[in-house]
Amino acid sequence: MILSTIRSIGAIVLSLIVAMVLIIAVEGFSAVVHPFPPGVDPTDMEACKAHVANYPGWVLAVIVPMWAATVFLSCWIATRLGASRHSAHGIGLGVLLYAAVTFNMIMLPYPFWFEAANYVLFPLSIFVGVKLGVDQHKTTSADA
Repeated sequence: MILSTIRSIGAIVLSLIVAMVLIIAVEGFSAVVHPFPPGVDPTDMEACKAHVANYPGWVLAVIVPMWAATVFLSCWIATRLGASRHSAHGIGLGVLLYAAVTFNMIMLPYPFWFEAANYVLFPLSIFVGVKLGVDQHKTTSADA
């Protein structure tokens, strides 16, 4: 029981670290292809809103699958490494990431198509990541 709890916590922590690293990579990509203008304070919320409102569509179109891949991989890792490869690990992590992106999109003026794409792809990425994490266990168990 204790070992499975430790394994579950470790799986969630590791998948959160993976998610954070990938999110930082996506933000790094965004900062390179669409940097803040010189002299603008990126910690100023109004400056951030203006910056997001001016994102080129192609940048957002690239970010959508990058965010979806982040969610997929993080949920797959959480499920795959969690105790008994239980789906709760990936679903729990996916809900956290979904809440984070929802909060982000409420705060910032993204275009409707970007929000809609994320609201469709996030649950799909969670589902596929969890399903593949669980199914690999069933395939491996059936082969044994």
